[in-house]
Amino acid sequence: MARQNYIFTSESVSEGHPDKVCDRISDAVLDAFIAVEPEARVACETFATTNRVVIGGEVGLSDKGKLDEYLAGVDSIVRDCVKDIGYEQEEFHWNTLKVSNYLHPQSAHIAQGVDAAADKDEGAGDQGIMFGFATNETEGLMPAPIHYSHAILKKLAEVRKDGTEPTLRPDAKTQLSVRYENGKPVGVTSIVLSHQHANEDQSSDDIRAIVEPYIRGVLPEGWITGETEWWVNPTGKFVIGGPDGDAGLTGRKIIVDTYGGAAPHGGGAFSGKDPTKVDRSAAYAARYLAKNVVAAGLAEKCTIQLSYAIGVSKPLSIYADLHGTGELDPALIEAAIPKVMDLTPRGIRTHLDLNKPIYSRTAAYGHFGRAPEADGGFSWEATDLVEALKKAL
Repeated sequence: MARQNYIFTSESVSEGHPDKVCDRISDAVLDAFIAVEPEARVACETFATTNRVVIGGEVGLSDKGKLDEYLAGVDSIVRDCVKDIGYEQEEFHWNTLKVSNYLHPQSAHIAQGVDAAADKDEGAGDQGIMFGFATNETEGLMPAPIHYSHAILKKLAEVRKDGTEPTLRPDAKTQLSVRYENGKPVGVTSIVLSHQHANEDQSSDDIRAIVEPYIRGVLPEGWITGETEWWVNPTGKFVIGGPDGDAGLTGRKIIVDTYGGAAPHGGGAFSGKDPTKVDRSAAYAARYLAKNVVAAGLAEKCTIQLSYAIGVSKPLSIYADLHGTGELDPALIEAAIPKVMDLTPRGIRTHLDLNKPIYSRTAAYGHFGRAPEADGGFSWEATDLVEALKKAL
């Protein structure tokens, strides 16, 4: 039987965290190519350090003659991302940093396995396992520790950018330890926040005075008590931040991107990858399916696993776990899933309408637990599969 009384901890990082700066740039490059060619193939990696951003990877376009033209715009994409995040510090400034672009054409050997042909459907862009998870402990059907960790940093980014808190700077991390009773989240035992700030003379107490009202406003009433431990900028000053303080790299925050450790992760990162890469699209599909299982009232928690082989269109396996919270045999869920959704790479992209420039916004504050948007963003968060699942069962 699953534990009912325990403490679970998850962390989040802000859009100004060095790794998230790189995720944002990689996804912005992806969006730029998908905007001009919806089925463009992109695998973009970014590295950032003191006043320098390096981009590498591969791009596949049907019109290969236009590749150089589009690659010429990458420099401005990088600077626009860094400017929007808010970096204008001496050693990492959007206007003065050096951009090195090493993107090149996609490997023909990879393309031949992925491309559709007369004798085969479009194949998966790589082998791998992908997990989706949902739980009814928050409105967005996400685990509470990661949900509220994201929410705190998102709120602090808002008040930093709108000028309400002018001494806050872009780089930040938070971590929440949430207490569960009878399997439900009921309070926070500790709050950890490290936030970059502008002034050398600002102390940890000064930063706590700034951020505490926003943290209290985000967390549910009664979750903070006199016994809650606070650790705000526990090392002291945090003026040097971003890629100047620590190098960044695309894809290093996969647990922040997903479920905060409350569910398995297949291992593949998301940012910079076009939706033929099942690391991304099938992880979105698995979350979509798990969320709809919980939204349909079939279970309080659900994990879905999918697996693929490069060049093969259909998933090799489908696995469901209801964590003892559902009345149905999970095997029935597994049998119903292929009836309600085509899980080939093209089927996923079509069902979730993924060939759109909707990825930059996913790069910070989680790929899951967000509201579906009118232009197709976060389509995998919709619960429009509920009735189809019930019917299939």
